[in-house]
Amino acid sequence: MRYLILGALLGLLLLYPSLLSAVITIAAAILAKPILVAFGLGLAARPYLPRSRRWAR
Repeated sequence: MRYLILGALLGLLLLYPSLLSAVITIAAAILAKPILVAFGLGLAARPYLPRSRRWAR
């Protein structure tokens, strides 16, 4: 499924070369905001963090 989506994205970029500049512009705008970068990194790291017990018992 992941490769199907990747293939569809690459196909769109081949059909519409101007789409690449739009994607780069959007990515640069998102990366310019540190809070969005931190949120994205938190979402990416969440599955690998160990589950902790409750703080107060």
